[in-house]
Amino acid sequence: MKRNIVIATVAAVALIGGGTATAMAVTGDDESTAAKQSSVQVKDDDGQDDATENKTEVKAAKVTAADAIKAALAKQSGTAVSAELDDEDGGSLYWDVDVLGKDGGWHSVQVDPGTGKVLGSHTERDEDGDAARVAAVLKGASTTAEDAAKAAAAKGTVTSVDLDDDGTATAWDVETVASGGVESDWHVDLRSAAVTADRGDSADHDDQDGQDD
Repeated sequence: MKRNIVIATVAAVALIGGGTATAMAVTGDDESTAAKQSSVQVKDDDGQDDATENKTEVKAAKVTAADAIKAALAKQSGTAVSAELDDEDGGSLYWDVDVLGKDGGWHSVQVDPGTGKVLGSHTERDEDGDAARVAAVLKGASTTAEDAAKAAAAKGTVTSVDLDDDGTATAWDVETVASGGVESDWHVDLRSAAVTADRGDSADHDDQDGQDD
């Protein structure tokens, strides 16, 4: 899961279209370049089922979501809004952390899941007021993305943390992978850090709220 706002789409269009887009200003490395630099490479097997692929990736990633967020914020000051364990074709893994900077801009920071080293970053211009909306949602929140990752880690290996922002968000959306490779989705309250199962995501996850790592 990634931030549910327009810049994610703009970034994708920019990369597909050769790295240019009117709504995006890029500095530093993009995700593809960062992935090539990653120390974590896993076998890219299209024949794997999702559970097997999940197990392979979480086993290979030594750096937790919380630690990746911490590393990203050491590189770019601001507020982390999402973090995702991502993979590129060829099996390269990296953490992609989105930071709402103190400058009001969006910053995407890539972190090596094997070493915790920042591999690269780029800046995205906010054209549609998303930064202000997200800042308003997080105003007064006592649970950060890093806190949410730590809270949900009791349920399994955290592979993504996301503020699913529709302007009324009250929780972080967190995805975990259990030891058997099964994915589960959770809500972590923005104020209390209470972890509850996301019952609305998929019927397949309905029985996962009691499953740990």
